[in-house]
Amino acid sequence: SLGEVPLGNRKDIRNAVEAARKASAWGKNTAHNRAQVLYYMGENLSQRSEEVARRLAQAVGESQARAEVNAGIERIFSYAAWADKFDGAVHNPPFRNIAIAMNEPIGTVAVICPQEAPLLGFLSTVMPALAMGNTAVAIPSEMYPLIAGDLYQLFDTSDLPAGAVNMVTGYASQLLKVLAEHDDIDAIWSFGDEASAAAAKGFSAGNLKQVFTNEGRAIDWFDTKQGEGRWFLQHATQVKNIWVPYGE
Repeated sequence: SLGEVPLGNRKDIRNAVEAARKASAWGKNTAHNRAQVLYYMGENLSQRSEEVARRLAQAVGESQARAEVNAGIERIFSYAAWADKFDGAVHNPPFRNIAIAMNEPIGTVAVICPQEAPLLGFLSTVMPALAMGNTAVAIPSEMYPLIAGDLYQLFDTSDLPAGAVNMVTGYASQLLKVLAEHDDIDAIWSFGDEASAAAAKGFSAGNLKQVFTNEGRAIDWFDTKQGEGRWFLQHATQVKNIWVPYGE
């Protein structure tokens, strides 16, 4: 065997959520500061790319491992660039005022990472949430949960505040209900099959949690048109409208 990872349970989720809530200062940092931390993270992964690819290759093969690491580095840099550029808008209502729409972080986001592409899938779903100022509780791919160890080292050496990202390894099908019903989680992202998408919505109905899923559709995480972009950033933010009246 390659190694052993713990099977997370309800108590582990509770501890992870508590840590995420305590790290809410991450969302109050300037967008420029968050961008710097993500750039640093990308640089650190780049320096350790051979080491990470070598371990990942034991699960997905050498070719895919190298492709995932290279694409993962680019994805981190991409969201580092987006961190201070996903701006709001100014609207002109039909009255004597303007409305300023500001993008703000949602809060704590639970992410059920895709099973395929263990490294790239994780970075493609957790990075946009981080870039917009959210904290995350992430369930890594069951295909290769050991990648969580490499990612923890990456986060610890990149000036990311403690608790901004919390990983709980285990079976997503068992942890999904606990995450969705937790009142201190503000949104849940689930990237699995159609049944898991329906379950995420059903379990979240009781507390009106925001839900973002792939609706069971396959996503090519290597394709920048599918695996990254404004689609993810929009789900990582909520809009606050400020009405500013003016006279003649």
